[in-house]
Amino acid sequence: MRAVVTRVNHASVRIDGEIHGQIGKGLLVLLGVHRDDTEKEASKIADKICGLRIFEDENGKMNLAPDKAGAQLLIISQFTLFADCRSRRPGFSLAARPDTAIPLYEQVIRECRERGFEVETGVFAAEMMVDSENDGPVTILLDTSEL
Repeated sequence: MRAVVTRVNHASVRIDGEIHGQIGKGLLVLLGVHRDDTEKEASKIADKICGLRIFEDENGKMNLAPDKAGAQLLIISQFTLFADCRSRRPGFSLAARPDTAIPLYEQVIRECRERGFEVETGVFAAEMMVDSENDGPVTILLDTSEL
């Protein structure tokens, strides 16, 4: 799995012009599922997202995990994170098919909620418009093959 994790002051996702999910201070997570991913990778990335110490403490150091900072999560599926860009037109054969990707995407959301986070989401495979105000900016790339 891959995730682009951005610390935000606020973020939202609109579908058909209507706000589907929105958060205040927290993490905007764009989540891609690889065709070979399993429940193991979903747990690994959920644990990493929930434990990233990228919020500032009282001394201005990035030292607080999301739960200690009162962060919310907005998790959006993003199959394009597994784009093969060797040619000018990206290919997406490395991205998981919906029958594999949806349950793993939902597992990540569930595991984050089980850790006590308020989690908002997009809708898998929907045309979404994402708005965010990056804080820092702080953006972290996660790949379970490297964790």
